[in-house]
This record gives sequence, structure tokens and C-alpha cells, in this order.
Amino acid sequence: MAGTSPRPPSPGIAWHALDTAEALRKLRGRPEGLAPEQVASRQIEFGPNLLPGARTPTLWAIILHQFKSPLIYILLAAAVVALALNETSDAIFIFIVLALNATLGTFQEWRAEQSAASLQTLLDVQARVRRAGQEVRVSARELVPGDIVLLESGERVSADLRLLDANNLTIDESFLTGENIAPRKTGESVGEDLPLGDRTSMAFAGSMVMTGRGLGVVAATGLATQVGQIAASVTRSEGGKPPLLVRMEKFAHQISLFVGGAVVLLALVGLARGLSYAEVFFLAVALAVSAIPEGLPVAMTVALSIGVQRMARRNVIVRKLPAVEGLGSCTCIASDKTG
Repeated sequence: MAGTSPRPPSPGIAWHALDTAEALRKLRGRPEGLAPEQVASRQIEFGPNLLPGARTPTLWAIILHQFKSPLIYILLAAAVVALALNETSDAIFIFIVLALNATLGTFQEWRAEQSAASLQTLLDVQARVRRAGQEVRVSARELVPGDIVLLESGERVSADLRLLDANNLTIDESFLTGENIAPRKTGESVGEDLPLGDRTSMAFAGSMVMTGRGLGVVAATGLATQVGQIAASVTRSEGGKPPLLVRMEKFAHQISLFVGGAVVLLALVGLARGLSYAEVFFLAVALAVSAIPEGLPVAMTVALSIGVQRMARRNVIVRKLPAVEGLGSCTCIASDKTG
């Protein structure tokens, strides 16, 4: 079905080990390129040539995200208790603080999401393909298995290709292999069990053509490509919490224990001095509400917003406010020889 994850035309085939004629036959390709009706049917069969990505959150989802904090939960509970005790001014103040905090956070994150979405449209790669005997330029997302793609220096490979012809063709595949020397490519088949860096008859999606020209047939698109398999494993894994969120959860836990202990102590002292249960209850609740740092969330949001603005001036898009503090907490960055 259209829109489903692309699948390889023949799973498990070592395309680099097949000769060009056999690869074309299995991919149902032709040297002159696919006909328009073939392209349309394969787009339905295999889906768009896209990598998995997080869905852009809605405005409502971004607003709700501003309230996902243990400290915010405590403030909401304090506001509800204040209302129950007819402490309207305290409740209104807490709600104003929460609204201001949510507004600032929502504004920053919504603007970052819109900037990221605009950036994606700028990164739409165009591919030169041969279809029905004519050379045309199409969006990389429209490529299908069996398409004939033309390569030249300075272009990015849009799908995994079984090369049919190569003229002084070298391709930088360091993001996959870690090798900073671009290997020379040929159209000749190679051994079946070779690692990615030695599959000289293949050009992989996301790599950059450094020199020469080439011609290849699309063997895999989207998730079925080598980089697609990496992207799928990355999107399935969950990242750790930013240091700021970890510290805030710890702080909220500590302040809850402190306030709880103080409330119990105050209740015991009040009862020992002969106060009624109602008076002890009101005193305990008043202490709990007054001990909550209502201004802390707004102060944090303002400080993080300033960091986001500074990063934006350096052409860095920060989607989540705590990510700014997470970046600032880095003490060591490890990378391989390609950087």
C-alpha cells in the first residue's frame, strides 16, 4: 500500500555479487529506464523513498509537553489545594505562573519545529534518472527499485544502487564505513561476503560522489537501504533524559519529602498544643503551598529560552528547551577518525 514502509524487491540478495544483466533482470529494470506506468505501480508497491522520522508534533501536543514535569505537577496540586481553601489569590498567582511558563516554552518549541520543517523542504534532493529513454530530474522520494540513476561528481546518492557503469567514479562512504578515503567504484561484480567498504559495485544512499560519473539501477529505497536500516534502529531506541530533567525530578522528589516531613511535624506540634484537627489541617496545607517555589519553572524557561536564542544566532535549531542545558553539560565528545 502507498505510504507503507518500502520493502526490497528481493530480500537477502547480494546485489554486489550479481553481474549487471542479472541485477537488471531481478530488479525488472531496463537500460532505457522504466515507463511512467511502471513507476506509478512500483511507487504504490514499495512506497516513497524516505527514511523514518519523528512526526511533527501538533501545537496542542507542544502545549501539553510544557506541563510534563514533576515540579509542575506539584504546583498544580498546590493551586487546587489553594482553591479548596478559598485562597484565591494564591491559586490565581500559581495559575498565572504556569500559564506564563507554558506560553514561553510553547513559543520557543513551536518556532523551532517550524524551522526544522522548513529546513526539510530545503533538503529535498533531486536525482537524475532515465525514464522511457529520456533523462529527467525527479525528487529522490519518487525513486523506485529498477530506476536507472545517473551520477556525477558533487551529487548525493539518493538510493542504494547496483552500478552498471563507472568512469573514474569515487564515492565518499565514510558515514557508513568509517573510511575517510573515497573508494573507486566499478560496474564489475565482487565477492558475495565482502563488507560494505569493499562492495565496489554498489553506491549507497546518502553517500557523496567525489569524482567521475556513473550509472546504476536502484536496488533498494527507504528503509531497505543500508542507511535506512541504521535510521530504523536509531528511531526505535529511546534516548536518555537530559541532565536538567533528571535534576528537576530529583529536586521535586526532595522537596516533596521535605514538605511532607514538615507538615507531619507541624501537625504533631499543633495537636500537642491543643489545636483542633481543622486548624492543624489548614496550617499544614498553608505550609505546603507556601513552600513550593512557584517562580522556579518560569525562571528556568526564561534562562533556557535565552540559550535557544543564542544557538539560533549561530544557525542551530534546538527543538526542546532542556536540550540546551544538555549540550552545555557535555564534558567529552567522542568520534571516530572521520569525525
